[in-house]
Amino acid sequence: MKKTEETIVCSEYERRERRRSQIYSVLPFVSVALLLILWFAASSAEGSNFPSPKDIADRFTLFLQKPIKNLSLMGHIWASLQRVFIALGVSWLIGISFGVLIGWNKKANALLGPMFTAFRSVPPLAWVPLVTMWFGTGEFPKILIVFVGALMPVVVNTEAGIANVQKLYLDVGSIFNANQRQMLFEIAIPSSLDAIFAGIRTSTSAGWMVVLAAEMLGGKSGVGFLITRGMDSGDYSLCLLSMICIGLVGALLAVIIQVLERIILPWTAKKSS
Repeated sequence: MKKTEETIVCSEYERRERRRSQIYSVLPFVSVALLLILWFAASSAEGSNFPSPKDIADRFTLFLQKPIKNLSLMGHIWASLQRVFIALGVSWLIGISFGVLIGWNKKANALLGPMFTAFRSVPPLAWVPLVTMWFGTGEFPKILIVFVGALMPVVVNTEAGIANVQKLYLDVGSIFNANQRQMLFEIAIPSSLDAIFAGIRTSTSAGWMVVLAAEMLGGKSGVGFLITRGMDSGDYSLCLLSMICIGLVGALLAVIIQVLERIILPWTAKKSS
């Protein structure tokens, strides 16, 4: 009798999980459908200048026929991505190194921690006037602004991960007479990989958002430049087309980072499941 009850409970649980899985698989399509309904409603309202899906399709076709600044839409997206990739690579290298330094070394944290805390309180876009004044409006200022925006999450997460390594792990290292280098590189850093990758994930989305703002200030290529051009010329279809590209590329970057995380840190996938 007891065995039969356990079987019934298990079957009910499986049915509930199956229904939940089916609901989760349908919800993304419901979300997209709601978004399209809102879009049609906003564009078809009386006196509305909001571009309709047909306007976006027509603008996309026109973009294929007449590139802007001799660049196709993909060319502008690639120009933005190049700035982001360069800034992310440098910010990850410097950010992880600096985060490990202030998270592991108490003297370094006492010396540099307050300076970094004050530095990270300044929004990346607040640096735009100073960076523009120092370096003009070329490529380097744009990459520098993205670097500033992407650096903070990496440092904060790395520092937190290193500083919060479980004492049990360090005690085990002490028992086996591990030196400081082994404690750092073989215990602390591997234990902090989850936090470090969380910082990388956050910095990627932050960098993509900041590059758009940087390109809206004196750029000649990139999706941020397209939005500025659309605003200045009253071409709202171009603005919305650029925004759609921004959303799609941002989602694609998030997926790529998630896949990389599951490859490099396979245990995170087991935790999430």
